[in-house]
Amino acid sequence: MNGLGPAVAEAVRAAGPYATAVTVAVTRGDAEEVRCHGRLGHGRTAACSPDTVFELGSVSKTFTALLLAQMAARGDVSLHDTVEHRLPDCWHPVTVRSPEPIRLLHLATHTSGLPRLPPGLAARAVPTWFSNPYAAFGDEQLRAGVARTTVRCRPGIRYRYSNYGVALLGRALAETGGLPYGELLAERVLRPLGLGATTCTADPPERAVGYRRGQELPPWRIPGLPGAGALRASGADLLRYLRAHLDGGHGELAAALREVQRPRLRLPRSTDELCLVWNHRRPGGRDLYFHAGATRGFTAFVGFSPQASAAVAALANTGPSLDGRFLQAAYEVLRAA
Repeated sequence: MNGLGPAVAEAVRAAGPYATAVTVAVTRGDAEEVRCHGRLGHGRTAACSPDTVFELGSVSKTFTALLLAQMAARGDVSLHDTVEHRLPDCWHPVTVRSPEPIRLLHLATHTSGLPRLPPGLAARAVPTWFSNPYAAFGDEQLRAGVARTTVRCRPGIRYRYSNYGVALLGRALAETGGLPYGELLAERVLRPLGLGATTCTADPPERAVGYRRGQELPPWRIPGLPGAGALRASGADLLRYLRAHLDGGHGELAAALREVQRPRLRLPRSTDELCLVWNHRRPGGRDLYFHAGATRGFTAFVGFSPQASAAVAALANTGPSLDGRFLQAAYEVLRAA
């Protein structure tokens, strides 16, 4: 794609020496390109392709936000519903202790006051902290964590990034929709958008192997918090997903795609804003929406710019570096698009 070659090449280099598979997918106007480099893992013959599936980590949260907006457009929920109202009946009277009720909108904007992780997760995660820290934390552990949680500030006042909060949002939506999170997301979002390779399944076909500092890792499992980080997707699927945010959809999804792009609050000590999960920035007066994600063995970035009709997805099968070079390089591809 004209003019983007150097920025894309830098993103590939920035993935570092431990990545065996890197995908950088770009759309601008009517043109699309998915550049793939390397192979699915050490000693494997299959080459990385547009259909190679990578773990998305926190990029999953943008899908949870779209599911929330779709269910709100359909009338299944309101953004102002309380979390307690949407949790399973069998959980009651379990609830988060808070000065005021926590609402679904608070969870989608990281203003619930909830901590980054649920109580009890860190202790369970110690034996597998560098490989699969969430694997032993399921629905019952999430319920127990809710019962132990106290929020001290009034919800809606303070921004505090929370995997716990978006996971609880996903659980509330699943309960309302009457299906497990992954099945509900597939029914309401993935299939309507034609995202056939996007899944919560831990071991999908054509998956890249994840690496942390060159060590092969098992597939990421996050059974109790899937809405916060369970998704996998290919570069081709992510371009379709981002293109939908640029072009809009039909009916409830069209309204939902607009809703997730509406700024809700200004981030502390920043000119950046937060929409429903998505980060929003206006360099040079041009809107950029973006989100990053990682698991122990993968790094992901997605972003789009409506004015430029441009979008970028960048994926690498290695855990994030401390300097964030790959994510920054991916962001620079978006700025250049």
